[in-house]
Amino acid sequence: MMQRITSISFYLLVAIISLIFLFPIYWTIITSLKSVTDIFSRPPILLPYNPVLENYYRPFFIEGYTKLFINSLIASIGNVIVVIPLSTLAAYALSRYKFLGANTFQFFALTCRMAPPAAFIVPYYLMFRSLGLLDTPIALIIAYTIFNIPLAIWIIKSGFDSIPYEVEESATIDGASLTARLIRISIPLCAPSIAAATILVFLFAWNEYLFASVLTGFNARTITTGLTAFITEVGIRWGEMAAVSVVCMIPGIILVIFLQKYIVKGLSLGGVRG
Repeated sequence: MMQRITSISFYLLVAIISLIFLFPIYWTIITSLKSVTDIFSRPPILLPYNPVLENYYRPFFIEGYTKLFINSLIASIGNVIVVIPLSTLAAYALSRYKFLGANTFQFFALTCRMAPPAAFIVPYYLMFRSLGLLDTPIALIIAYTIFNIPLAIWIIKSGFDSIPYEVEESATIDGASLTARLIRISIPLCAPSIAAATILVFLFAWNEYLFASVLTGFNARTITTGLTAFITEVGIRWGEMAAVSVVCMIPGIILVIFLQKYIVKGLSLGGVRG
């Protein structure tokens, strides 16, 4: 009986915590479907009786937020394409080979990630201006890569460290080359760490505001910087802001759902081979 009460209390606590975290998302979604009158009604309307889609139509079909959405996708996906392969190779080298300065390199990479991005915004601006890369996706990809590679290296290296070296040794005895061991054994076993790094790298680039607001102007402007345009002199356009925020959540949710199976597959594969 006592165990049953404890179990019920646990699930109740989990439900309460879940509601606390999910309520802001729910409120953003229903706000995006409300008219201006419903948004400012008192008491607040928890479920709109007459949902409207104008809040989605106006930003994306009239005000050009579709272009900002595409710009964010280009910068974020480009960042992942550059960061993950480079970080995987660097993490494998740091995990499997002991060379002079390896620990110093890891510490330096970590300190670079901990440094405040605002401290580098002026040098980056001057550098990209001299290279003619201002207001281009390439400038954002380079800036995001510099800050996200250290984080990805640390995450992926922990995955390689958890793989027993004897697994690769047995493959070496069977005649497998370094490339074959890396592609067929190490990377599949390290899939959970690589997937987790991919998610974080994408989200950090997708949600980034400082570099996007300074290094872009019109052509490469991202959707996060476009959210500030809803704060006008006559008031805040809450409905449109909520609608754009809902659309902003979609790529991250799709990425997590897509990579979730690779995380599970990597964990089960590691359990079988280990």
